[in-house]
Amino acid sequence: MSIGYLALVLHAHLPFVRHPESDYVLEEEWLFEAITETYVPLLLMFEGLKRDNIDFKLTMSMTPPLVSMLQDNLLQERYDHHLAQLEELAEMEIERNTHNGHLKYLAEYYAKEFNQVRQVWEHYDGNLVNAFKQYQDSNNLDIITCGATHGYLPLMKMYPEAVWAQIQIACEHYQDTFGQMPAGIWLPECAYYEGVERMLADAGLRYFITDGHGILYARPRPRFGSYAPIFTETGVAAFGRDHESSQQVWSSQVGYPGAAEYREFYRDLGWDAEYEYIKPYIMPNGQRKNVGIKYHKITGKGLGLAEKELYDPYWAKEKAAEHAANFMFNRERQMEYLYSLMQRPPIVLSPYDAELFGHWWYEGPWFIDFLFRKSWHDQQSYQMTHLSDYLQAQPTQQVCRPSQSSWGYKGFHEYWLNETNAWIYPHLHKAAERMIELAQREPTDELEWRALNQAARELLLAQSSDWAFIMRTGTMVPYAVRRTRSHLQRFSKLWEDVLAGKIDAGWLEKVEAIDNIFPNINYRVYRPL
Repeated sequence: MSIGYLALVLHAHLPFVRHPESDYVLEEEWLFEAITETYVPLLLMFEGLKRDNIDFKLTMSMTPPLVSMLQDNLLQERYDHHLAQLEELAEMEIERNTHNGHLKYLAEYYAKEFNQVRQVWEHYDGNLVNAFKQYQDSNNLDIITCGATHGYLPLMKMYPEAVWAQIQIACEHYQDTFGQMPAGIWLPECAYYEGVERMLADAGLRYFITDGHGILYARPRPRFGSYAPIFTETGVAAFGRDHESSQQVWSSQVGYPGAAEYREFYRDLGWDAEYEYIKPYIMPNGQRKNVGIKYHKITGKGLGLAEKELYDPYWAKEKAAEHAANFMFNRERQMEYLYSLMQRPPIVLSPYDAELFGHWWYEGPWFIDFLFRKSWHDQQSYQMTHLSDYLQAQPTQQVCRPSQSSWGYKGFHEYWLNETNAWIYPHLHKAAERMIELAQREPTDELEWRALNQAARELLLAQSSDWAFIMRTGTMVPYAVRRTRSHLQRFSKLWEDVLAGKIDAGWLEKVEAIDNIFPNINYRVYRPL
């Protein structure tokens, strides 16, 4: 009999990046890389587990921007071309390395991998959302939602209508996609503020995920810490992240991804190959970029990229199996210890960004696969569960008020509000005020109706927490600034045009075609609560 529960939670999210107005935008490749390296490997893993009669349980958020991009015809066509380029390059690499045994072996390995991705892609006609949905239908996946555009909710709480719009639009979009209401929500950046649970309850959500200290500092202090969910006064449950299991996987310093055998993320053929040879596979303007074929392993700490040794997937897979066994062993001991203290089965919640597995940590999907298999066959201390099943089986929990928190740096809000990005918030707040005002209008004709709905889309896209996050990390900053400004400028033009009664129909049509997220949006969602 198991004495505890392990809940693995993957947060699958990317900002809405879609540029029909341009033939090539580098940032669209965030999606393409995630499909090749994370989403398809996860689907292949699910397929293998089902084939081997392992009844796996996994909670996975799929955010509305990600779902919208995965279902978008333009992005599907562009990914198809991207994958064809990868396949072609891998074949060229096999030929180029005919006389270098190790590199030829790696090129053949990549060619086989890209071929597998192609088979999955074509099997689902380019719509991977349907692929994930089938595992939800079999109750292996508990797919949950997120904020409509991953807006950072505590920094918009002075406008409850804006918070409500992020939650309600996400739930409606989920229902349109999956044919049912979501049971749970991954609060964007796990950022909680007191009172948001009332809106979650009104939207019909049963639980949310927050960081561990959001539970540990709840009032009254929870008897079982973060090893049991708590119920808020609204009846919505809150699950807290387990720090120990998170750090073991997440940290590249002390965690598994830093092992010498694993693939080196930062050394890529796009930078290593001779310029004329690689030119057709880099950016159209001739700038080099990562192409996704990486021949080197981490090798050792403190080594420069030039000193890295060649990678071997065989030994990396062995190391992933070893790490999965270690993770399982640590969870067994953790469960035994917690059970002895609590005298009831603990739940250890291990949430991660989905893109960690496969994209950043190439061997991550193998690790998860081994963990599910070993947990199924080699231990009896804990049961792997997803959060909906757990709540159904454990309907009685302590009632507390969670504490304000996030899973960002220092655990609160400063990563999204600091000297690099503070300038965006006065503009976002003003736009939210204006949207609430617009929401009370009754449109005079269909054109005004469309303009009001587009204004709501532009505000939502400007609110994405990804832009503030990128400004703080210092990567791709001009793109994040440009996106924030362009959505706010489009919103302002729509606001002015609606109030003046002079809507530019041609311009509106262009903007609708570019920012086409949430086709069924109703701007009235911003009406005062």
